[in-house]
Amino acid sequence: MRYAHKSEHSEQSIKQHLIGVAKLASHYSNDIMRDLAYKVGLAHDIGKYAEAFQNRLEGSSIRYEHSACGAIEIGELPQNKDEKDMTYMLQYCIAGHHTGLPDGGTAVDSADADNTLHAKLNRKKYYTGDADYSSYKEEINLQLPDYTELMSIIGRSRNVIEVIEKYAFFTRYLFSCLTDADYIDTERFFSPDTDRELDADFVKMLDIINEELKKRSLDSDTPLKIARTELQEQAFENCLGDSQINILDMPTGSGKTLCSMKIALKKLIEHEKKRIIYVIPYTSIIEQTAEIFESLFGKYADIVQHHSNYCYDDEKENSTAEKLKRSTENWDAPVIITTSVQFFQSLYHYKGSGLRKMHNMADAVIVFDEVHMLPEIYLQPCLRAIGLITEYLNSEVLFLSATMPDFSELFERYSGNASYDELIKDKSSFGYFQKCRYTNLGKTDIENIAVKADNYDSSLIIVNSRKTAREVYQLLSGKKYHLSTYMTPYDRSETIKQIRDDLSKLRNNSADAEKITVVSTSLVEAGVDLDFQAVFRQLAGLDSILQSGGRCNREGRMEYGDVFIFETDEKISGDMEIRAGILKDMLEKGLDITSEECIREYYRRLFRYSDDIIEQNTIAKEFNGFDNIPFRTYAEGFEFIKDETISVVINNNSETEKLVQQLEYGGKSIRRKLQRYSVSLKKHEFDEAMKKGIIDDKKSGVFVLANNDYYRNETGLDIDYQPDYIC
Repeated sequence: MRYAHKSEHSEQSIKQHLIGVAKLASHYSNDIMRDLAYKVGLAHDIGKYAEAFQNRLEGSSIRYEHSACGAIEIGELPQNKDEKDMTYMLQYCIAGHHTGLPDGGTAVDSADADNTLHAKLNRKKYYTGDADYSSYKEEINLQLPDYTELMSIIGRSRNVIEVIEKYAFFTRYLFSCLTDADYIDTERFFSPDTDRELDADFVKMLDIINEELKKRSLDSDTPLKIARTELQEQAFENCLGDSQINILDMPTGSGKTLCSMKIALKKLIEHEKKRIIYVIPYTSIIEQTAEIFESLFGKYADIVQHHSNYCYDDEKENSTAEKLKRSTENWDAPVIITTSVQFFQSLYHYKGSGLRKMHNMADAVIVFDEVHMLPEIYLQPCLRAIGLITEYLNSEVLFLSATMPDFSELFERYSGNASYDELIKDKSSFGYFQKCRYTNLGKTDIENIAVKADNYDSSLIIVNSRKTAREVYQLLSGKKYHLSTYMTPYDRSETIKQIRDDLSKLRNNSADAEKITVVSTSLVEAGVDLDFQAVFRQLAGLDSILQSGGRCNREGRMEYGDVFIFETDEKISGDMEIRAGILKDMLEKGLDITSEECIREYYRRLFRYSDDIIEQNTIAKEFNGFDNIPFRTYAEGFEFIKDETISVVINNNSETEKLVQQLEYGGKSIRRKLQRYSVSLKKHEFDEAMKKGIIDDKKSGVFVLANNDYYRNETGLDIDYQPDYIC
């Protein structure tokens, strides 16, 4: 008997493991890929039949690579070029099921020096003696799957790039089914009592959200609130059509969050989907949305939050928290709230730890909040993935934004046959949400802005850099607040709570109400529910300006609030320079920047300017054959956030002190908990702080601020701080 796994009390034969993984992978797969998933599961671990691997199970330290064996063997089966090309898909998955999908490489790659698919296949000559695994043939009959349907789908493409993109997509999907099946089957052997069952009562969730929306509609005592209810009803009426991609274009303050969740629930129930995946651009705005859903559905749904600022309490082995934590590995949960970075980098990852989630993106309703924030450079891969998920994985997508780009041309180019439709057909009531006057102040200085802000009971100043935010804060008098990513997520959340409390006092004319001014970076623009009399926004893109305006007179209590756009001598570059330049031209021409026509023209110009960048970002850019797809190289370059940052823990309270002390033996769970008390520094900022000796390297992948004089709860980390030394 040859074994795949051994524990102190039990053994699992290789045949048991291979059949178990094959069945699970097949179960996880859609109909198109089911046969491929079974066959790849059956072949993935045949290398374990070698005596060398069995010796490792008994404690031998001699290295033995078993993952290449199945790839080598299944590569012997094709009878023609078409079969050979399709079989590479299985070989990528088998050869990489531990280390990740490799680059294809070339036939001359070194078996010893390279880690490409071809290099692994070239290791065939080493599998002799104790490394001979051929005894697998006594128990396992390897056969090629039926490629007919998949070949037909891939062949129905408009060009070579689309062919390769589809091939790569289905390879990653197959890899997802295999790696998750391999992990789960192994987990069931070593930890048979592991509980992964999470649940949601979707009908009850829909009832709850209907009750909440009904309660809010009864409070429709202003034209704006009436228009909000009417827009939402229009979206609900149109949401169950045949289109796979729905576009929910609604103004800021129209209640998109609850509206989108009701639409998602209606779609899920009516179209018999398995889960809702709610995708939000940044961690800085994800917590408010998660808090809303947790408060509404907490009793009736297990909601998985998967982002860097959230850590599950893992003290109890079999608690709901432990199950939720496990579900962040593969998203086998009914409701997932995550970030755009996590979602798309999972789709384009090369490692099993990332791609395990991909097969659970099938049969889902996927909501993309603030979809206008997708970086232009990634529009092609993102829209391709969305098109393929909806067309072949039976999912539906909802795009959500108050400044919705016109994606129609890009859909035609990159989203295949996925159909799309707008849910808001009648936009005549949008005018009720124009509750601000936009005034261009032109070039000025921050001193002047601080003076103007003092004329209002509540004002918000949004600037482009963290350094400028701190400078403006120092200029302000009276009660003031500061928000930036130089503050820890914990301190930002606490500050936002204080701001909300002060705004509520002003709104209710409380006796202890005080005039307040808030200065912030762009993190406050979207998803942070605040309402000021006036907003001052430093020149940026149109989307940023209008999102900033959404924090002004949000509930329409005044006839008009004031939004002032200003420019300073501060230099801007890169993507922001392009966006700001387009807006500046529109302002100088006197255009109504809040109009739908102006928003669409802005994005048309932006996409046209970025067309070369958008067009070039494809894994098929330098295609030389199905055996040469650069899975790993492309994945390593797929980073939504390009600026390299390094997290520094701010150890200034009893909770962080305890966590830092646990670092030596706490591992990943402790590091995740510390993220809530960390600040991200750009590489050059981090290097400067290290030179000053104010950062302590804990030698466990964690850096801690060594001198808390450089951190203030109200303004965050200041590496330029000059301590006052007493001589």
